[in-house]
Amino acid sequence: MRLNPRSLRFQLIAWYAGLLIAICLIFGAYAYSWLHHYLRATTSDTLVRRIEIIEATLLSGINQTGEPYVIRELQARYAPAINDRFIRVTRPDGSVMYVSGLPGDGSFDPVHIPLPDLAATSRFEREVSVKGGGSLVIVTDAYRVGGQSYLLEVGASLKEREEVMGAFSTVLGVGLPVVILIVVAGGYFLIGQALRPVKKIVDAAQTISLYHLDQRLPVVRTGDEIESLSVGLNEMIARLEDTFRHASRFSSDASHEMRTPLTIVRGELEAIMRNPQLDPGVREAVGSVLEEAERLAKLVEGLFAISRLESGEATMEISRFDLSNLVLTTADQIRLLAEDREIRLTSEAPLPVEIAGDRARLKQVVVNLLDNAIKYTPQGGAVHLSVRAEASQAVFRVTDNGKGIAPAALPFLFDRFYRADDARTRGIEGTGLGLSIVRSICLAHGGSIEVVNEPEGGCSFIVRLPLPADGMRGGWIERRRHEA
Repeated sequence: MRLNPRSLRFQLIAWYAGLLIAICLIFGAYAYSWLHHYLRATTSDTLVRRIEIIEATLLSGINQTGEPYVIRELQARYAPAINDRFIRVTRPDGSVMYVSGLPGDGSFDPVHIPLPDLAATSRFEREVSVKGGGSLVIVTDAYRVGGQSYLLEVGASLKEREEVMGAFSTVLGVGLPVVILIVVAGGYFLIGQALRPVKKIVDAAQTISLYHLDQRLPVVRTGDEIESLSVGLNEMIARLEDTFRHASRFSSDASHEMRTPLTIVRGELEAIMRNPQLDPGVREAVGSVLEEAERLAKLVEGLFAISRLESGEATMEISRFDLSNLVLTTADQIRLLAEDREIRLTSEAPLPVEIAGDRARLKQVVVNLLDNAIKYTPQGGAVHLSVRAEASQAVFRVTDNGKGIAPAALPFLFDRFYRADDARTRGIEGTGLGLSIVRSICLAHGGSIEVVNEPEGGCSFIVRLPLPADGMRGGWIERRRHEA
C-alpha cells in the first residue's frame, strides 16, 4: 500500500517513528555512556582495593620481612603476568624494586611503562597508551614505611573493557534498528486500527448524496473526538436535509402555483390571436409574447419535474422491462427527425437487458439524449446508440461525431440552465433543463450519467442503471415508490 505523505496516517507514523528513533538514540547514548563509566569505575575500584591490600599485608612490614619476601609474595599471591595485570614497586631512591612480567595476552610490556612522578605524595589514577593501540589504567599510591615513601602501581589492561563496549555497540547497532522496525510496524497496525472508525465514516459519507440525505454516518461509542465528529457531522447532515427539503418544497410549490396563471395567460393570448380584425403589428407582438409564455411554461414544467424528482415526491410506476427494446423502439420513433438532418442513426443492443424502473421516465431520458445528440451533430453526421449489461449495471450510451464539448464545460453540463458557450451550442435554442432532468431521473433510479469527449471527435453520454437482484422489483426504487 502506497502512503500519501499528506495523509493523517503517514504523518502519525512519521511523528511516531521520529520520536521513537530519537528516544532510542538518546537511550543508546545514555546506556553506552553509563556502561563505559561503570566499567571504568569498577576497574578503578578493583585496583584501589588491590593497592590497599598489598600495602596492608606486604609493604607495611617490608622493614621486618625484607624486599625478597615482598617480591616473592607479590609473585605468588597475585601472579600479575598470568592474570594480565601490572604491578610495580619503586623504592624511595627511584629504583624499581619489583615489576610484573609480560602478560599472557601480550597486550603491554611492563618494562616500557613510564615511571610516574616520584614526588607524588597522594593517590592518583592515570591512563597510559601501550604498543598495539590499547590502553592501560594505572592507580599509583605513595605509601610511607618508617619515614620512607614507596610508590606502588597497580594496573589493568582496558582491552577487556573495550571488548565489552564493542560488543555492546554491536548490540545497539543491530538491536535498535530491529526494535525500531518492529515497533514502527506495530504502530502502523495500531494506527490503522485506531483510524478504522474514520475509514468507516469516510465510506459512509461517500454514499450520502443529494438523494440520500436520510442516511447517517456510523457513530462509534468511544467517548472521544471521533464520536464527537460523527455526531457533529450527522447533525450537520440533518440540517442540510431539512434545508434541502424546504428548498425543494418551495421550488415545487412555486412551479405548481405558476402553472395556472401561465395557462390562463396562454389561453388569453391565443384567444386574441384568433381575432381576425387584429392589427398585424399587434398580432406580431402578441405572437412574440405567446412564444415567450410557452417557453416560460416549459421552464416551469421542467423545474416542477426536477423538484419532484429530487424531493422523492414524483410518482414512480416501477416495472421490469427490457431496456434494449425501449431504446430500439424509441430510436425508430425518432429516426425521421435524424433523417431530416441527414444524420445516420445506428443502434446496437445484441442482448435483452432487463431493469426495474419507471418506463415512461426512462423513455424520457432516451428521448432527451437522442434529441440532444441530433441537435448538436452537424448535417451528414452520425449518432450511435448501444445497450449492454456490464457487471451489475445496465449501460446505455449515446455517441455523436460532432465537435465535442469544451473540457471546461464538462463538469457543469448537467447544471440547471447551463449552456456551453461554444460552437456546439451556438444558434440552438433550449431551456437549459433537459440534461438536468435526465440526471434527476437517472439518480432517482439509483443510477448515474456522465459525458466524455471521444478521441476521434464528438462526445458520449453514458447512463448507468442498476440491474435488479433476482426476486426483487428494483430494490430501493420500490421503497421510493412507496414513499411517493
